[in-house]
Amino acid sequence: MDFLDYAFMQRALLAAVLVGITAPAVGVYLVQRRQALMGDGIGHVAMTGVGLGFLLTWSPVWMAALVSILGAVLMELIRWYGKTRGDIALAMLFYGGMAGGVMFINLAPTGSNANLTSYLFGSLSTVSQSDVTAICVLAAFVVLVTLGLRRQLFAVSQDEEFARVTGLPVRALNLLTAVTAAVTVTVAMRVVGLLLISALMVVPVAAAQQITRSFAATFAIAVAIGVSVTIGGTVTSYYQDVPPGATIVLLTIGAFIALTVLAAPLARRRARARTAAQGTADPAECTIPGRRETSDEVGV
Repeated sequence: MDFLDYAFMQRALLAAVLVGITAPAVGVYLVQRRQALMGDGIGHVAMTGVGLGFLLTWSPVWMAALVSILGAVLMELIRWYGKTRGDIALAMLFYGGMAGGVMFINLAPTGSNANLTSYLFGSLSTVSQSDVTAICVLAAFVVLVTLGLRRQLFAVSQDEEFARVTGLPVRALNLLTAVTAAVTVTVAMRVVGLLLISALMVVPVAAAQQITRSFAATFAIAVAIGVSVTIGGTVTSYYQDVPPGATIVLLTIGAFIALTVLAAPLARRRARARTAAQGTADPAECTIPGRRETSDEVGV
């Protein structure tokens, strides 16, 4: 535990824990919406914010948050109105974000490609106290949204038309999800990196889905996996001198493989239990036809 003697490791571990919580918390909604790669696109746009931060001598984290939010809103507008040309517009937005980041950081008097690399792939030693403060504020916003509005966000993620019929503000909730994803990318870029954050949003959720059936259980296990791999990757990076972002993502993929292997016997056990339950269930004429699960039954 000697790594806790160093201030930069204390800051890195705190940032890692917050990333491990926020990334899967947002990712569970993105996976339900089949927008698993949204975080990757926002990461490209955030590069422009990092470059602008260096150019304007302002905090790259806060500038990246602002640019990412604008980019996420624009992505949602393109999704609504883009129709057949939407994919081209999104491609230009993503690649333009990357190009803008490289250009701005090279125009900055104190910027260089080395500075950009630490944001692209994460860096333990460069997490400053101001970065930690920004990450804490942004992470608090993400947690409040993903937990406080979990029922509404779950309903919209499952079926937008049904949510609209029930009176939910679907477009506003979609925008809020996009903004929350953008904030999460900003939270994670100092530890995991802009190019790898999408994996931490998606893979823990996919891993949790291998052994769970309810939304609440998937949410909880995905966050537990996220926290475990971010802490494990950060500590491993310190001792082995390897990139933290790559280490965290590889550990996450390892967790997915392990849970996939465990899922097969669990599925067989569930099947046997279901068969046994059906053998002692009420006769068919005593059951209620057409009954649907409520959000409480799926654990929202």
